[in-house]
Amino acid sequence: MSTPAPLALPDADIAEAWVKERTATTLTHVRELADQLRTSPPSQALDVLKAWDQLTLELGSLGGLAGLLANVHPLEAVRTACEDTEVEVDRLRTELTQDQALYQVFASLPAEQTEALDPLAARLLEKTLQDFTRAGVDRDDATRARLTEINERLTALGLEFSRVTRDDVRITTATRDQLDGMPADWLESHPAGDDGLVEITTDYPDALPVRMFAKDPAVRRAVTIAGLERGWPHNDAVLEEMFALRHELAGLLGYPDWPTFDAEVKMIGDGAAIPEFIDKIAGAAEERMTRDLEVLLERYRTDVPDAVAVSAADALYYEELVRQERYDVDSQVVRTYFDFAKVHQGLLDVTGRIFGLRYERVTDVVTWHEDVSVFDVYRASDAVETAERLGRIFLDLHPREGKYKHAAQFDLATGVVSTSSTTGGQLPEGVLVCNFSRGLMEHDHVVTLFHEFGHLVHHVLGGQGEWARFSGVATEWDFVEAPSQMLEEWAWDADVLRTFATDESGEPIPADLVARMRAAEDFGKGYHARQQMFYAAISYWFHKERPEDLTERLEELQAAYSPYPYLEGTHFFANFGHLGGYSSAYYTYMWSLVIAKDLFSAFDKDDLFDPEVAGRYRDLVLARGGEKDAADLVADFLGRPYSFDAYAAWLAS
Repeated sequence: MSTPAPLALPDADIAEAWVKERTATTLTHVRELADQLRTSPPSQALDVLKAWDQLTLELGSLGGLAGLLANVHPLEAVRTACEDTEVEVDRLRTELTQDQALYQVFASLPAEQTEALDPLAARLLEKTLQDFTRAGVDRDDATRARLTEINERLTALGLEFSRVTRDDVRITTATRDQLDGMPADWLESHPAGDDGLVEITTDYPDALPVRMFAKDPAVRRAVTIAGLERGWPHNDAVLEEMFALRHELAGLLGYPDWPTFDAEVKMIGDGAAIPEFIDKIAGAAEERMTRDLEVLLERYRTDVPDAVAVSAADALYYEELVRQERYDVDSQVVRTYFDFAKVHQGLLDVTGRIFGLRYERVTDVVTWHEDVSVFDVYRASDAVETAERLGRIFLDLHPREGKYKHAAQFDLATGVVSTSSTTGGQLPEGVLVCNFSRGLMEHDHVVTLFHEFGHLVHHVLGGQGEWARFSGVATEWDFVEAPSQMLEEWAWDADVLRTFATDESGEPIPADLVARMRAAEDFGKGYHARQQMFYAAISYWFHKERPEDLTERLEELQAAYSPYPYLEGTHFFANFGHLGGYSSAYYTYMWSLVIAKDLFSAFDKDDLFDPEVAGRYRDLVLARGGEKDAADLVADFLGRPYSFDAYAAWLAS
């Protein structure tokens, strides 16, 4: 079978009309497929599943396309049209999974046929029936109608929360004198205006270096507060309504609260296990946090003698001083080794070696912005002239107005080898959306780039199967970060970094500097873990309790978990984007990190490119997508169930 062609995107001047036409055509076709399945289902269970998988592939691909362009397209009209598409997709998805006639097509399949299904098809049937039940297909008409209303409103609220957070770019100003300590290249790219003031936006390439290097505490504080205040006050009401509706939805489906409903389909299994996990990590990190905070506070008191705690506005700056003075690591020196263009190419070279892939740049393709680079992905072992394309990736890595402000991987197209006798499959296409400097990068941003690229590789490698339902990053949502977190390890290895991290003269980063960077990074990992548990606690307890005063509860949770005291008058939750997507499950990042440390324990630290280990990991974990439960995928690779031991040893070291 020939490789399916990638999606052809439109030029900007016709993009809005193209989105609207594609939306109308796809939704109409999906409804036709659903009607055929409802009224004239195939006689064989396997064919029923294929028809449903084709339907969900088309609907999901439209939703993925709209979700991407709503966050990256430079034209507001196109972004708005895509948000409308997302609403329509979610509305139809709810309608279909609440359709009792469709449900009966699956529920009434003959036992002799379902028992004869192969394991993957049987898994698909199980997941499909679960999807129907969790949508409320077995509820009465009035309840289903209310569930539909709630889902539609939640979609609208999620889009509103994301849009407000994305578009609320705040600006702080400072004189050149107030920016003493800033890197020369940052100052060069931020000239003062006619009023003598330099503008500092809340975008990462602007704000992060200021918080790390600016000597003036007033400037650091102003930039920190500006970042914390994005989305406020508008998103306070948005979140309160969102939490209330999620709770109501869970109750209508027979669950005591949203976290219980949400956790049912995750590795953790039970909502009540989330605060237990949060407290387990918080307890494990306590001793290390206390020890490192004492070091940080001691340094802080040389400038703020009466301080009883390090301010969140000053933490990054004083961490940097500790790294310089105790570990001989100067981030302004480190960043000279991480020119964006070299890092970009190094990322492709390194991941190509790990996973046995080859990336070929594509130039004759329309994208949504000139910054976007495009690559087709092939197996490195295949002959160039006969190689079949595995997928296509898009890298959109610099900030601009109207663009998603964080770092994430978006699906452009879900990959399947075959969906029916007529379609011939669909090429997996993914997009990396980040906001990095065009010049020198902080090493933290290099790590972030490797992390997010891990999702992209997972999407492509996992998009080679038969079923759309299990394609790409289709595992439990509290596992999806583990492969990406593990890939971060390559961005910390001296031998790996020396292949692309070179200074202006071409000298590679010294191994002893990387060793000191690692030691400096280990400093603070206890209180960084506690900060993550603060975020996880917000995510869980805001959904569990639905507090009347979100700011007051924020202060309480910060006092209980965070290493830093609350900054008076700030409202971080108003731009905490994961409250939209991860909802009550931000614990996911730490849960995944526990597994990532265990996965990495199988690699030889002296040979991170060992083809046998990397190949097994690629084939047994990434390439399987959601074809097995995540715990089973990990056990297949490790040869045993995953454990907490590797993480505990790392945290204590």
